[in-house]
Amino acid sequence: MRIHPRNNDEALFDLLSRSARHLVIACDVLEQIINADREERIGLRETLHAEENAADDSHHEFQRLINATFVTPLDREDLHLLGSTMDDCMDLVDEAGDCIVLYHVGVLPQACHELVDILKQCAELTAQAMPRLKSLKDLESYWVKINELENHGDQIYRAGIGRLFEEEMDTISLIKRKEIIERMEAAIDAFESLANTVESIAVRES
Repeated sequence: MRIHPRNNDEALFDLLSRSARHLVIACDVLEQIINADREERIGLRETLHAEENAADDSHHEFQRLINATFVTPLDREDLHLLGSTMDDCMDLVDEAGDCIVLYHVGVLPQACHELVDILKQCAELTAQAMPRLKSLKDLESYWVKINELENHGDQIYRAGIGRLFEEEMDTISLIKRKEIIERMEAAIDAFESLANTVESIAVRES
């Protein structure tokens, strides 16, 4: 592999921003899946898979470029962690949509509607924050807001699981809906991990 000098800064930051934009689209599609009927969900799941595949391509391109760059604009391990954590966010969003279709779930719990709204906010904030990594300025509001959203998501998750056990009498149906809620909550946690990584980088580099 040819190793390049430090001339890939713009390309690396652009790929991070591109990955974040994929997350925005994916969360929008997940919301559509949640609100759609069973038949419509099948096509929407394919749209979500296509977005995940595109994000995967961006992630692999990002990792290859890091490895091909002699001097990176940020610590090499930090860049790898940013890319892999963003990939985790996408995988969990995709898995949540997949479960909804594979489990043939009908009407979803209210918690799913509330959690996907939080996911959409997390994705939008991430897409706004990634371009600012270049200067490492004006990032604190990003990780503070993500942390607030994650805390709110935890409350929704706990209340939603509690309602499921109180209201859902069918065991199989309970298990299916519980797993979907858990995947969505895990995706929110991944967004917080990403924000924590950004905070660590900003503190060390400032």
